[in-house]
Amino acid sequence: MVHFVGAGPGAPDLITLRGAELLRQADVVIYAGSLVNPALLELCGADCAIYNSAQMTLEQILEAMQTGENIVRLHTGDPCLYGAIREQMDALDKLGIPYDVTPGVSSFCGAAAALGAEYTLPGVSQSVILTRMAGRTAVPEGESVAALATHGASMVIFLSAGMLEELQAELLQGAYTPDTPAALVYRATWPEERAVRCTVGTLARTGRDHQISKTALVLVGDFLGRDYRRSKLYDPSFTTGFREGQP
Repeated sequence: MVHFVGAGPGAPDLITLRGAELLRQADVVIYAGSLVNPALLELCGADCAIYNSAQMTLEQILEAMQTGENIVRLHTGDPCLYGAIREQMDALDKLGIPYDVTPGVSSFCGAAAALGAEYTLPGVSQSVILTRMAGRTAVPEGESVAALATHGASMVIFLSAGMLEELQAELLQGAYTPDTPAALVYRATWPEERAVRCTVGTLARTGRDHQISKTALVLVGDFLGRDYRRSKLYDPSFTTGFREGQP
């Protein structure tokens, strides 16, 4: 059995209870060493075989998945985001090896927590775009940052901190302006976490000034500003299925 487990954004105590228990029971763990906090491996038993997938190919990962009875494939954040799990699951299907998925806290949630931010503010934004810049891995036509920026929604850009000049230029081709609030969050929830607020127009300079060029998320949108409308959910005059609104 292979268990795909979301390790969470970095802090060891932000893995789920289920994920932690699966690590304790595993006889083989294959972890994404480039991003997963190695402190999580302290949950593993003394006899557990541990592999760092940052040094492995897909074929080598699949080979390791056939060396135990209870295998954990430990991905950073939540496996469904930039985890390359589909190709692993399809290969396991062909091999007849069962698997399941344990979700985790994504780094985009950790980044919002670091900033004390809410992505979905009434009157500001009710949509969140999670995306990345095109690099050595292309993005589908129509999903460039410039195209998505036309919506002006709350945006979180993964895997792009090393391309801040290009990212800034693409963001400014959409609905964002040089004064639109932005932020860089380096290693959200790790002990060395840093959260730096800026604007779209100063994004690249801020990255240089603070020496942030990898392992960081870029957050963009007016949700980082001060203006928003009060939620109707807790408005005294708003009737819900649980209470009657008062005039």
